[in-house]
Amino acid sequence: MILPIYVYGQPVLRQVAEDITPDYPKLKELIANMIETMNHADGVGLAAPQIGLPIRLVTVTLDPLSEDFPEFKDFNKVYINPHILEVGGEEVSMEEGCLSLPGIHEAVKRGDWIRVKYMDENFVQYEEEVTGYLARVMQHEFDHLEGTMFIDHLSPLRKQMIKGKLNTMLKGKARSSYKMKQVK
Repeated sequence: MILPIYVYGQPVLRQVAEDITPDYPKLKELIANMIETMNHADGVGLAAPQIGLPIRLVTVTLDPLSEDFPEFKDFNKVYINPHILEVGGEEVSMEEGCLSLPGIHEAVKRGDWIRVKYMDENFVQYEEEVTGYLARVMQHEFDHLEGTMFIDHLSPLRKQMIKGKLNTMLKGKARSSYKMKQVK
């Protein structure tokens, strides 16, 4: 089932998400709905707060990029209770967008290496080092679990330049091709 994506201004997007346990109600159904919602909106990642749930759950698909990046063929992952333990490497600037910020794309600097811990959908725990584009996607999505959005990484000048678009969202007048839950 395709779920509405919560847009900038919704309080849940600024909450720190809670860890979940294997007995979380209808977890498999929730994961399937998040993947369907993410794919329908042409996203590469979706965090549970973006669908109104303050829990530590993220879905990522890089398969749509596999034509240009063969290493991402069939890359579809679920991250439960993820936490970034360390960020390092070279700071790289790259344009980012967000399903919760329709129409806004800005260059964001992030480290190109992270060390993370998370569980998969079977609650098997992992700790690994991740580099490159996947590290960026994970940082972006895991930020949502901390109540942070990519615009929080922008300079005051860049934030000022997008203020009109943000105010449009706060007024409930954002537009996108996917179902949204806006501030009323």
